[in-house]
Amino acid sequence: MLQRRARVVVAILVVITLTFAILDLRGGKGPFATFRSVVGTAVGSIESVGAAIFSPVLAVGSWWGTWGDQRDQIAALQAQNKALSDLVRRSAEDRARADALDGLLKVAGAGRYRITPAEVIAVGPEQEFSWTVTIDIGTQDGIERDMSVINADGLVGRVSAVHRTTSTVVLIVDPSVSVGARIAGSEEVGILSGTGDQNSLEFQMLNPLAKVDVGQAIVTFGSKNGKPYAPGIPIGEVTEVRGTAGQLTRVAAIRPFADLTALTIVGVVVRPPRTDPRDSVLPARPATEPSATPTPTASPSSSAELLEATPQPSPRAS
Repeated sequence: MLQRRARVVVAILVVITLTFAILDLRGGKGPFATFRSVVGTAVGSIESVGAAIFSPVLAVGSWWGTWGDQRDQIAALQAQNKALSDLVRRSAEDRARADALDGLLKVAGAGRYRITPAEVIAVGPEQEFSWTVTIDIGTQDGIERDMSVINADGLVGRVSAVHRTTSTVVLIVDPSVSVGARIAGSEEVGILSGTGDQNSLEFQMLNPLAKVDVGQAIVTFGSKNGKPYAPGIPIGEVTEVRGTAGQLTRVAAIRPFADLTALTIVGVVVRPPRTDPRDSVLPARPATEPSATPTPTASPSSSAELLEATPQPSPRAS
């Protein structure tokens, strides 16, 4: 019974719908047009009210999607910025290493030292030494104990222990270190000792009457077969002279050329030069630098300074 009534209602609705459609197609006017207008107005009002109600909700959804996109863009930009910062940092480090290696090769070329470059990978004491560094080459690279270690500025130290892939270098400022050294531009020699201070060495002259001035450079005198110290390696410059000429305890304070607290690239001298390079490894001094105090007659010091200004080796070196 209920199914029959439902079919009747559906049939009536279909007839009404077809009637309105036919009248609309014919452009009918009158009550049907008025009814259609009223229905359209009502529907439009409902749409306006719905838009007013749901627009904020829809706007929140749109804002949330936009904010999510912006957040992803910000994260991507931050990642790109970090990558660029790391690239700049690595580039700066690579440039610093390249500059250090270039300076090292220039020193080796000037002194005719055969070297094996290395990088400092650790800092710390070993056994009885308090000032040491570890480098990344060892016996497999031909490194042996008591080889000189230099960098672009001058003497760093000597190899004190060797392993297969690493070596320990005791720095020249270690209190246990003693180096035979010479005052550049003269034949005056002495013993250079570490003080445990990274910026200070002590040079005790064998000749208490030797002339030494603040600003003069000190270089290695050289050991037998170039071990532990090859000849002619720049060490540092005189900053102070304690005592007067003739005193047995006359000592000069020396500031090392090499910055021993910021070592990166160094070179191990695996073969010393055949002849003493004398002062040729020292950097050229500015032409405007005041000259030493003039003396009435030529002295060995002035003769040696003349040799320093020329590329030919000295008679002693040959």
